[in-house]
Amino acid sequence: MENEESGEACNAFLNPIGDALYVIGGKWKLRVISGLRDGSKRFNEIQRAVHGISARVLSAELKELELNGFVKRIVHHQQTPVVVEYQLTEYAGSLSNVLHALADWGTMHRDKLRRDR
Repeated sequence: MENEESGEACNAFLNPIGDALYVIGGKWKLRVISGLRDGSKRFNEIQRAVHGISARVLSAELKELELNGFVKRIVHHQQTPVVVEYQLTEYAGSLSNVLHALADWGTMHRDKLRRDR
């Protein structure tokens, strides 16, 4: 019985982590979100801000981020040519603590690796 409860507690912890990683995991999603933190940008501006991402991958990431409610695509039809911008949604702000925690941990880990050399 105790092992069963322990397994349930483990799943209660691991399942939400799996859900989160499914939505924001991978090499680029959090970098794209970070690239949009200082305001809306056009596609090429995002690509310049997120070093190393290809146009094809950026397009796919933006679509997924939009589907999950983190990015809003704004089309300015009144301009010629039509201008498309991307901006973070209010919901994307819910990742702020996650981004700060990852940045802090990444800094700590990099420092550890340098010290251990």
